[in-house]
Amino acid sequence: MTRYEIRGATPEDEEPLLGLARNLNTVNLPDDREHVRRLLLHSAKSFAGDMAPKLRKYVFVLWDLETRTAAGTSMIVAQLGRRGAPYIYFDVLGEEKYAASVDKHFHQTLLRIGFSYDGPTEIGGLVVAPEYRKAPERLGLLISYVRFLFIAAHRSLFRDQLLAELLPPLEADGTSHLWEAVGRHFTDMSYREADLLSSENKDFVRDLFPRDAIYVTLLARDAQNVIGQVGAQTKGVEKMLRRVGFEYADRVDPFDGGPHFIAATDTVVPVIGTRSLPLGEPSPSSASERGARCLVARDVAGAPFFRAIESRGVIVDGSLRLPAESASELAVAAGDAVYFLPLP
Repeated sequence: MTRYEIRGATPEDEEPLLGLARNLNTVNLPDDREHVRRLLLHSAKSFAGDMAPKLRKYVFVLWDLETRTAAGTSMIVAQLGRRGAPYIYFDVLGEEKYAASVDKHFHQTLLRIGFSYDGPTEIGGLVVAPEYRKAPERLGLLISYVRFLFIAAHRSLFRDQLLAELLPPLEADGTSHLWEAVGRHFTDMSYREADLLSSENKDFVRDLFPRDAIYVTLLARDAQNVIGQVGAQTKGVEKMLRRVGFEYADRVDPFDGGPHFIAATDTVVPVIGTRSLPLGEPSPSSASERGARCLVARDVAGAPFFRAIESRGVIVDGSLRLPAESASELAVAAGDAVYFLPLP
């Protein structure tokens, strides 16, 4: 039997999600009970279709059926950047300077704040609990790829560009050198205070941050060194994103300098690879063992709205054949439509 399932998160997941938030504590998933409570209510309404598509946030929970604990989580923000809540970033720009009179040539890097009110779909909030990170099932891949499967399965609800914001190197106490060099001087807030506030209200960034370009050479060396860099904790995520079609966008988070990666939605490998298929009769054990390792999912009427498991699947005559145990765990029968994504 499958040990893990992925499902839509609901308000009943408050304690498990709080436990996972302590391992991430970012703007998408802060270690803050009230924020997590609001996020889970938002997620449930999103899965239920009780709000406009561009306002939706979908939270997924990777659940250990054996220990009854949350092993991981991830999220989709349907549209990052709307009227009243813009997508805010620093463009990383290059500028050449040359003075013939002294024969001096320099290549300068500049940061210029930018705003988008019609922004991309964001994939984020990815965390796997420390005790599960070396599990042979490659749980990080499962909870990451389920977002692409869901986007492909409900393509009309999402934007034509996907964005992923990666964490840069941070100090052990969470200090952001870029924030200390720039943001604190313009907001009189700590990095954590500003990060948490920005999850609900970005007006202060728009109103207080400088609009003119900032020359990076004027910043402390520690701040210069983190701009566009990927922290050790997200190197694996960067590798996965590049493998499926994302590229660095020459944009960074204005708080901590973490890089932004983008891709056209319909070119992302697991989005392309997701199919909706009717379920065939259960496959024999021998065929199951030869089948592709895959995520198989279905929409659910009512909470938890969506369920996915890892299985082995074989496509025969246009239908997907799964082991009987997998079909039973998803509560599907021959003829039911399921979503299928082969895994690398």
